Amino acid sequence: MATKRVRAHHLAKMKQAGQPITMLTSYDALTARIFDEAGTDMLLIGDSHANATLGYDSTISIGMPEMTVATGAVARGAKRAFIVADLPFGSYESSTAEAISNAVKLIKAGANAVKLEGGIRMASTIRAIVDAGINVVAHVGYTPQSENALGGPRVQGRGSASDVVKEDARAVQEAGAIAVVLEMVPAPVAKEITDELVIPTIGIGAGEDTDGQVLVWTDMAAMTDWQPSFVKVFGQVGKALKDAATAYNEAVRSRSFPDSDHRFDK
Repeated sequence: MATKRVRAHHLAKMKQAGQPITMLTSYDALTARIFDEAGTDMLLIGDSHANATLGYDSTISIGMPEMTVATGAVARGAKRAFIVADLPFGSYESSTAEAISNAVKLIKAGANAVKLEGGIRMASTIRAIVDAGINVVAHVGYTPQSENALGGPRVQGRGSASDVVKEDARAVQEAGAIAVVLEMVPAPVAKEITDELVIPTIGIGAGEDTDGQVLVWTDMAAMTDWQPSFVKVFGQVGKALKDAATAYNEAVRSRSFPDSDHRFDK
């Protein structure tokens, strides 16, 4: 793959050309390098870092320090991908000044854009961050940071509620977002939004007609025993890593490693 950095205008051109956009989460330099070399267009330092790698029960537990460190690591590992960093819960709701300040921290750490959840209710905040010269990716539909208010992970936009999701999507585009994540939105609704909006839509559990797709990498690679129903597993990385660790332990315990072929002084 070419090493030229993907920029916001490249994403817009991909939508116009009907070229699907690929996005994966990443939380460290090692996976960032691997996904980048695989040709992934966008890397998301999601607040899923909380439960995917840090052991928290939900995304709302993570804060700016962890997100800033992870963003810096991913930025150092990737050379081509467009890097998006989540503003975690509690980092942008209180005031636009706080939102801009925290967005600046993630950009300084190496992000090319920040992502925040909410549609109409967050439009003014999105506009303020954009006016500060920072790219924003919006996130509507099911918004994990609001899972308590939404009653847990539930599809958003069924029936007459589809108008709410559509209005949210229009609002974030009008506010200046460069793209919008549609999470757990009925596929026909996601298609209507995608067809209407000028900015790219990135789906997760939103069907096949969005401009791009994003998955949490630990789900995509089967690093855990459970994945959401909308996830397709593309590799048994968890099993492979466990098998490698098991083989290492057995080799050490049997004294078959190190051997004559694996000595520093050979």
